[in-house]
Amino acid sequence: MRRPAWTVPGRWSLAGQLLVLQAAIVGLLVAAGATIAYLDAGRSADEAAAQTVTAVAKSIADADNVRTAVASPDPSRLLQPYAERVRRDTGVDFITIMSPAGIRYTHPNPSRIGGRFVGNTGPALAGLTFTETYTGTLGPSVRTVTPVHDGGRIVALVAVGITVRVISAELRERLVAVAAVAVAVLVVGVGGSCLVAARLRRQTRGVAPGELREMFEYYEAILHTVREGLLLTDRSGRVVLCNDAARDLLDLKPPDPRGRHVGELGLSDELAATCVSREPRSDEIHVADTRVLVVNTKPVRSRDKAMGNVVTLRDHTELQALTGELDTVRGFAESLRSQAHEAANRLHTVVSLVELGRPEQAVEFATAELRTAQRLTDRVVGSVTEPVLAALLLGKSAEAAERGVDFVVADDTVLDGVPEPRDLVTILGNLIDNAVDAALAGAETRPPRVVVGARKEDGHLVLEVSDSGPGVDPAAVPEMFRRGWTTKTSGGPVGHGIGLALVGQAVRRRGGEVRVGHDDGAVFTVRLPLDAP
Repeated sequence: MRRPAWTVPGRWSLAGQLLVLQAAIVGLLVAAGATIAYLDAGRSADEAAAQTVTAVAKSIADADNVRTAVASPDPSRLLQPYAERVRRDTGVDFITIMSPAGIRYTHPNPSRIGGRFVGNTGPALAGLTFTETYTGTLGPSVRTVTPVHDGGRIVALVAVGITVRVISAELRERLVAVAAVAVAVLVVGVGGSCLVAARLRRQTRGVAPGELREMFEYYEAILHTVREGLLLTDRSGRVVLCNDAARDLLDLKPPDPRGRHVGELGLSDELAATCVSREPRSDEIHVADTRVLVVNTKPVRSRDKAMGNVVTLRDHTELQALTGELDTVRGFAESLRSQAHEAANRLHTVVSLVELGRPEQAVEFATAELRTAQRLTDRVVGSVTEPVLAALLLGKSAEAAERGVDFVVADDTVLDGVPEPRDLVTILGNLIDNAVDAALAGAETRPPRVVVGARKEDGHLVLEVSDSGPGVDPAAVPEMFRRGWTTKTSGGPVGHGIGLALVGQAVRRRGGEVRVGHDDGAVFTVRLPLDAP
């Protein structure tokens, strides 16, 4: 596999370093284990030898024939064959039976019988059995010396020993087994390390630790620098990564959302469901508390196994506001076009009346139409000093008139000195559109009518839009300002069900409130603090 462009040749990969480290650790542990096993085997061999010679020495000292032989005129004639037979049967290297003065009665080398015993006999003469390592005529040996009692007297001493050479030979035999086990453990450990290193090499693509750190830092910098929000979730819906833009767009507060489930982040149910969706979602519009978000969700799979989701978030708030303003201007232009068409019809009527020789009727017809149009224009322009809002009301009035709805601006309407009218365009535009639709829906029982009012009251701007429609079900009020709620039966989630959600968002953004009345038709009352940022 080709190494990344930033890989520097000559550096050890993470897998290689791990292999060397594991091999060194395994080798060290095996060496330490073998050393401990060797020392333990040596100690065990010494203890076993000491136990053997002690048991043999005490058995000989307790034998009756030994006491009988010691009392005879020639103890060696009886004791030497007995001692050699016991030595061969027990596997010890020497058995020496001696007088309390240390004169040998027996010895593996018969020529040394009658000589003085080489070693310590003081504790045995005091009635004690003791074991020591001493260098005698056969070399270094582990020996036990014990007294032979007869009627309360010490009549002889028995020394039984095993040479260190024999103990070392036995230890070497044990060491072979220890070495074989150590080699097997070393082979298995290094083999396992090689397998782990090979797997790690495939997963890290042979990149060195320093390069991995640099790659991680680059990726972190990129993810937290991009303006688009990025959210990564695992299969269970828990957040794996959340960049700064996503935190801002979702209004996430500390602590760090990583490791928390999407449902615990305070998101709406629809947005949370989109983030953990098992199916791709493209360009879905979601209305949050203060923003309109465009959300894309892409499930990630590795070898047909679900890994989680990649969620991207884009801020659609400004574009949505501009779209609303553009719709207002477009509606105003459409109303002007329709009015121009109606004006042309009226002009033809006036001209025809003049041609028919009825100038008085022509003047009366023309001035009546002018007075009606001018009355509404004067009302709106006189009450609303903000040009954008005045254009909105005039456009909506023309659109309502074209659809056969009586559009009325309340007499007490005053809308001046309002900063940042964009939110007001969103609120009034959507409320008026819904009111016109509702008024037309109830046209069978009463004439369609929409009344719009605005006033300042107790430091608040109060906007009121009422209609003559069938009204609103009180049980539906809590869900009205959630994206997707609609009473219309046609259209999709983008075309319908977003207007009131945008109204609710704009009101929350300005720190206001919305009240819905449903006594006679629907009455939407919005209160916005005038000093809100």
